[in-house]
Amino acid sequence: MSISASQVKELRELTGVGLMDCKKALSENGGSIDDALKYLREKGLSRAAKKSGRSTNEGKIFIQNQATQAVILEINCETDFVANNEDFAALGTSLTSHVLAENLTDIAALEGSSIDDKSYADFMASYVMKLGENIKVKQFTLLESAPHVSSYTHMNGKIGVVVSFTGDVNEGTGRDIAMHVAAVNPQYLKPEDVPTGDLEDERAIMRKQMLNEGKPAEIVDKIVEGKISKFYKDTCLLEQPFVKDDKQSIKKVLGDVSVAKFVRYELG
Repeated sequence: MSISASQVKELRELTGVGLMDCKKALSENGGSIDDALKYLREKGLSRAAKKSGRSTNEGKIFIQNQATQAVILEINCETDFVANNEDFAALGTSLTSHVLAENLTDIAALEGSSIDDKSYADFMASYVMKLGENIKVKQFTLLESAPHVSSYTHMNGKIGVVVSFTGDVNEGTGRDIAMHVAAVNPQYLKPEDVPTGDLEDERAIMRKQMLNEGKPAEIVDKIVEGKISKFYKDTCLLEQPFVKDDKQSIKKVLGDVSVAKFVRYELG
């Protein structure tokens, strides 16, 4: 009998199973959705869908760095046991390689792509079935066409960082800057990146604190500007004291080269 595309679509939405397997299940069962569901359960093919609603609080940050471009990608799963599984690591390698090869820039593009001649949904479902847990890509960022990119992972992939530079830096320095980002977690690259509204809010809070402490109103603004300078050192990467030598700022460590962009992911 003829199986319609809408029947296949409905079965796939119910099970998460690949299109061809859904079509075969329907063909084998006279187009009956209920019988096809039973057929897929008996074949063990619908297990992936059953896991799709389960929480994913564990996982790992994966990075693939090719010197002038890199991708950082977070994959979530249900348990730390699976996060440390070799197949989970292979999934991370496959996905980061795919993002680089296809120059993908967002989740929508990834979900619309094909990997190893499978749709993204089918590719991920195969790992869900293999590992026995719900698995999801939470986020990724592609850094490309930079003179140099460095990376660093910490806590067995719980924290990951990629940093692109405006010029060439030696590998040791680049890695140290990425390690600094992992440890200190700056919010911004430079003072100019702090949103005006956030900066004014910070000034207002500081001014009120000074007045509440009884500081003379005529010197409060001067005190606040000094505190804003400290705020920049706390929150802006280039202004921060380097973790390996706090007598130097990151800006001073880099000299003529600067950071173009940094991305820090922390699991969860």
